[in-house]
Amino acid sequence: MNDFQTTMLDWLRANSGKLILLIIVFAAAWAADRILRRVVRKVLDNSQIPSASIFVNLMRVVVWCAAATVVLQPVFGINPTTLVTALGIGGVALSLGLKDTIANVIGGFGLMLGRVIQPGDLVSIQGVTGTVVDITWRHSMIETRGGDRMVIPNSILNTASLTRLTPVNESIATVPFTVKGSCDPDEVSRDMIRRVEAGAADVMRPENPPLVKFTGFSPYGEEGQILVFVRDGILLSTAQDKAARAIATADYLVKDGGASE
Repeated sequence: MNDFQTTMLDWLRANSGKLILLIIVFAAAWAADRILRRVVRKVLDNSQIPSASIFVNLMRVVVWCAAATVVLQPVFGINPTTLVTALGIGGVALSLGLKDTIANVIGGFGLMLGRVIQPGDLVSIQGVTGTVVDITWRHSMIETRGGDRMVIPNSILNTASLTRLTPVNESIATVPFTVKGSCDPDEVSRDMIRRVEAGAADVMRPENPPLVKFTGFSPYGEEGQILVFVRDGILLSTAQDKAARAIATADYLVKDGGASE
């Protein structure tokens, strides 16, 4: 045990300078990482560039790569030029193995710099509607009204068609209906709005009252839709259920395909 302690002390004496340099560089990189992270986020928040973690992560990679370059030669005895050359030789094989990751990184920068989407946007992508939460170096995160988070690779997002929605359009819940042909559309509209406002007031946007739109005709009567504008955080299906229940007892509705007429 004494021999081991002696060996360790001798090693520490011989490498104390390298250890001190390693600790100093690590501490400096850690401090720079924390400070620059806050600065970059503040600059992004005050600029026209969208604030997303992809830019912060890029800055952090640069900081830690610079720190590693500083200690490679004096601490580990590795020539940075030799390492770069070796990486260059294996770059083709590496790029083939990481082609999807590289495509996602490039796609993420394309989305952000082209301002296609940014955090906070309401979008509809491949049948999923929600709010863009973040765009990372590999994927984008979309949060639906129900709180589910959909993770979409940036390479797919960069090529897929998407729709940017306004808050009003994103909040619309529709309830189709058919009314008897002998009914007055104006009276039906007023009664439906009254019923829906009474039965679904707790889920509707107060600044957007419900609308009744007649869309056409069928052998059973006049067809239309009730448009309900739903509060944030409420499922559209919840508003549809409340609106449907509110008008369910109306005698002007065709409920059985006209079989009882």
